[in-house]
Amino acid sequence: MKRKKIVVMGFMGSMPIAGVIWQHVHYIVGLQRLGHDVFYIEDSARLPYNPETFEVTNEFDYAAHLLSRLAREFGFKNRWGFCARYLPRNPTAGLPLKTIRRLYREADAILNICGTQEFNDDLLVSDRILYIESDPGVEQIKIDNGVKSTIEYLRRHRALFTFGENIGTKVFPVPTHGFKWLPTRQPVVTDLWKTSRAPSSAAVFTSVANWSTSDLKDITWRGSKYLWSKSREFLRFINAPKESWETFELATNIEDGNTRRRFERSGWRLRCPLQMSVDYRLYRDYIRRSKGEFTVAKDQYVRLNTGWFSDRSACYLAAGRPVITQETGFTKNYGSRTGLLSFRSLDEIVDAVKAINGDYPKHSRSARILAREFFEAEEVLRSILDRAGI
Repeated sequence: MKRKKIVVMGFMGSMPIAGVIWQHVHYIVGLQRLGHDVFYIEDSARLPYNPETFEVTNEFDYAAHLLSRLAREFGFKNRWGFCARYLPRNPTAGLPLKTIRRLYREADAILNICGTQEFNDDLLVSDRILYIESDPGVEQIKIDNGVKSTIEYLRRHRALFTFGENIGTKVFPVPTHGFKWLPTRQPVVTDLWKTSRAPSSAAVFTSVANWSTSDLKDITWRGSKYLWSKSREFLRFINAPKESWETFELATNIEDGNTRRRFERSGWRLRCPLQMSVDYRLYRDYIRRSKGEFTVAKDQYVRLNTGWFSDRSACYLAAGRPVITQETGFTKNYGSRTGLLSFRSLDEIVDAVKAINGDYPKHSRSARILAREFFEAEEVLRSILDRAGI
């Protein structure tokens, strides 16, 4: 593949949460390994979040410090920029605005990670912006509901990619109205997660989740409301530890005391996610030390049969940690036997735990193989660029 100049645009500096950081790093490193000239740019009117002060603020010192550190560690030193569009004269850290504007003009591809990048006049000089949707369902429903701003925004992209691999097929109920959605999945640089250490005898199934997600992305379609939060799905399967005789640990921020006690009475261990959420190395260590992952999916992904799969779960697989997760239709494409088991019912959770415990080494090996076969960053990103005609 001929060397290209590629800009990755995202929000890991302005929302410096460990899972978000790894999601972006995999794109940057994966494209580097394909031999491309890769730059990372944040250029937004959204105010950044500072996890040290727990504030959303117009200061971007924390974001700049983090991006500089990540750039040194992951090979994009002197190739990153943060532009504060929310301030007069659009001050920057890293690359100056003049260089950022030139990158927009010259880039062979600009990846709009998670579809969160708002447009400005500088960016719109490019006709090679690729939309990468990590949260399928909402935008497709907005199109069907006739939301003009969504339709106009999506049409400005050269190509539309989505983690909802069933979108546009007969099993996904929402009409696409002529929009061509190309299936993709989270790229993972699997060797960044590999570990030769088997989990200890005390290791348990874990997961990391934001309990109090905003309901702003709840959406109504044809008389039914589809929820953004995972909380309702976790509550549906709250008895999973008791029924499977297995300990599940959830690193999450449940503030309601009654809800916490319900989980604890049902055999869950609850852990404060704060430290690992702001330290991407601790986050990786937590996954590597786990026996595997048990998690659910958001209501939207499940009921719309999107075929979505979690970027975090892909990291568990890359670490050789088996995953038990809620079915969204993804088993049409991969998984369901060893290493990655899906469920729709409590009984299927029990069966999955029993299967993994019956031959853990086999499931661990299969998890790693699945990660390399279906999520390896170089293959996922090569496919994106090829299908976008880059």
